[in-house]
Amino acid sequence: MTMMKPLALGLATAALVAGAAIAESHAETPPAVGARKAQMQLYAFNLGTLGAMVQGNMDYDADAATAAAGNIVKLSTLAAGPMWAPGTGADAVEASRALPAIWENMDDVISKAMALNEAAMAMETAAAEGLEPLQAAMKDLGAACGACHKEYREPE
Repeated sequence: MTMMKPLALGLATAALVAGAAIAESHAETPPAVGARKAQMQLYAFNLGTLGAMVQGNMDYDADAATAAAGNIVKLSTLAAGPMWAPGTGADAVEASRALPAIWENMDDVISKAMALNEAAMAMETAAAEGLEPLQAAMKDLGAACGACHKEYREPE
């Protein structure tokens, strides 16, 4: 029985130290940056499905294309303001690629976000209509994504 107390105490101490290390590693990336990176990864995942169809690397599937495009529409309608908190740009957070110009030109960023949403809705409609409409819509969606990334994202 007496051996159990030191063992329990040692395990509890190890758990506390591990918990503190995990918390510290997460503290390096602010939640706002993590959230917007997650949103971008979800965009990329769904664009990957659509891109594979557009490039002929995957058979066109209206249901899969519509689902992926629908996900992009949903992502483009998130209330993302809190993800773009001041002080979370590349100049302040190592994990961020957001340029400070975002916070200097928020009206333009919002305009570009609205254009992305419009292109995503057009993609959702085109996704159900066939491969050629999907290909045409992909160009517009790619241009909408690129418009913001070109001006407001730091290159890798």
